[in-house]
Amino acid sequence: MIRLNKYLSEAGVCSRREADRLIEAGRVMVDGVTAQLGMQLKEGQEVSLDGRPVQKSGKDKTVLLAVNKPRGIVCSEVSQGDDINIIEYLNYPKRITYAGRLDKDSEGLLLMTNRGDIINQMMRASHYHEKEYEVVTDRPFTDRFLQDLSAGVYLSELKVTTRPCRTERIGKRKFRIVLTQGLNRQIRRMCRELGFHAQEIRRVRIMNIRLGHLKTGTWRNVTEEELSELLYLLEQERSLSDAEQI
Repeated sequence: MIRLNKYLSEAGVCSRREADRLIEAGRVMVDGVTAQLGMQLKEGQEVSLDGRPVQKSGKDKTVLLAVNKPRGIVCSEVSQGDDINIIEYLNYPKRITYAGRLDKDSEGLLLMTNRGDIINQMMRASHYHEKEYEVVTDRPFTDRFLQDLSAGVYLSELKVTTRPCRTERIGKRKFRIVLTQGLNRQIRRMCRELGFHAQEIRRVRIMNIRLGHLKTGTWRNVTEEELSELLYLLEQERSLSDAEQI
């Protein structure tokens, strides 16, 4: 037997967390009956999402896309009213979902895949995956501003202090920041706590995958070399995490 949320994740539908949301919303059926949170699947049971069958297949080729998400597109599996979500926007012929969100007003690199295991590993905050961004503020900033960002910022709304990070000045109002966590609207909140407004945020790298010269609104297949390196890095981090728990 296998938990339903794990089944959906391994089928490449979404992460386990997102699967629970879909189940709660009544969008998942098992043998024609609305699924319940935490339920276990027996071999041979039929699963569907929004009326479409969901099947696991070890023969499916890995899909991993590097997408340059435009501003205004929402990272969501669920319809957002007048807003277009990333699934609708790409209209990819196979079921894929995102590994790590970008908020509606941010742009840049987004990874989309049919591999639930990749999504689950990349979403684990304990793995300290690097994500690199270029940020434009509403006014010029001082070196002290970058030092404060690097040291960690207390986010009053979330009641948490961000992890130390790397920053680098690019211009009078533009800087580069490398984060190892993904709190909700983290960069915007960090800037706001220090008296600035992040006018533009563009993600340019996730671990070893770079945005490069990919045009806004387009995507490319991640190369075999990039995928191999990514899987190696994820495996190394998982091994380190397991060793720390022993």
